[in-house]
Amino acid sequence: MNQISQSTTTAPMPALRSGAVRAAIYMVLAGLAFALVNLATQYLTMKLGVSSLIVAFGQYFVAFLFSLPWLLKVGLGAARTQHVGKHVVRVIFAVLGTQAWTAGLAYVPIWQAIALIMTSPFFVTLGAYLFLGEKVGPHRLAATVVGFVGGMIILAPWSDSFSIYALWPVVAAAFWAATSVMTKSLTGSEAPETVTIYLLLLMSPVNAFMLLGSDMIMPSMLALAVIVISGLGVYLAQLLCAKAYSVADAAYVQPFDHLKLAFNVLFGWVVFGFAPVGQFWLGALLILGASFYILRRETREQ
Repeated sequence: MNQISQSTTTAPMPALRSGAVRAAIYMVLAGLAFALVNLATQYLTMKLGVSSLIVAFGQYFVAFLFSLPWLLKVGLGAARTQHVGKHVVRVIFAVLGTQAWTAGLAYVPIWQAIALIMTSPFFVTLGAYLFLGEKVGPHRLAATVVGFVGGMIILAPWSDSFSIYALWPVVAAAFWAATSVMTKSLTGSEAPETVTIYLLLLMSPVNAFMLLGSDMIMPSMLALAVIVISGLGVYLAQLLCAKAYSVADAAYVQPFDHLKLAFNVLFGWVVFGFAPVGQFWLGALLILGASFYILRRETREQ
């Protein structure tokens, strides 16, 4: 970012001094970055034929390289923990979610994949109940059921056009939900820096392990360039999310995350011609409605 001298810098607009406004902007920009990463991922796997395993490894390795300055600043002393096993399991869940998501984008239109991945909060509710002992009242249970119904409407397993590959985003949602449950379990006793460091340090080695036994075909120069650029996008998206949560409450910020659905649908339509079918709108409405309902209930109970 360019440095401008104090004498020539004008005072920021009052609206931008508000943490709420800045958090919303950060989250919207994060959604835009994630949508561009998804677009690049689909282009790499669907159009250029690059293995989803290589794409996932390359993107997160590049993101790791961009995060090195932060790691050096924090220092490995922040990695001290009594729960190494939990961190490893969490990273494995995160990697499996990433691999499933990347594999799905090789076959599934972006509009369908991104809508199905938004079922993740409902898996989180289920996991928190089963493994963390959190109470699931009738309101959260009803919202969870409605969200799953929305996901099934978009998935449409009864349709002649149903593809088994469409299950990959659902699998990704389940694994990422498991990652969230593990994160919630760890943050009760671990510093946020510790949780983040283990994710950054272990993602690339575990992704590399997933490559063992696969066909290691070297991507073209174009594909490598797209992987690097999208890896930077992964890093920027994560950074923007972190900034959003650092200046405003999670309950306020989370709804802005849903705007990425619109970005993904638009980019998928413009670049690939993937126009959502009619059932998408009903399913997406149910998922979004259920998500906002859970969010509103939990905000009231805090």
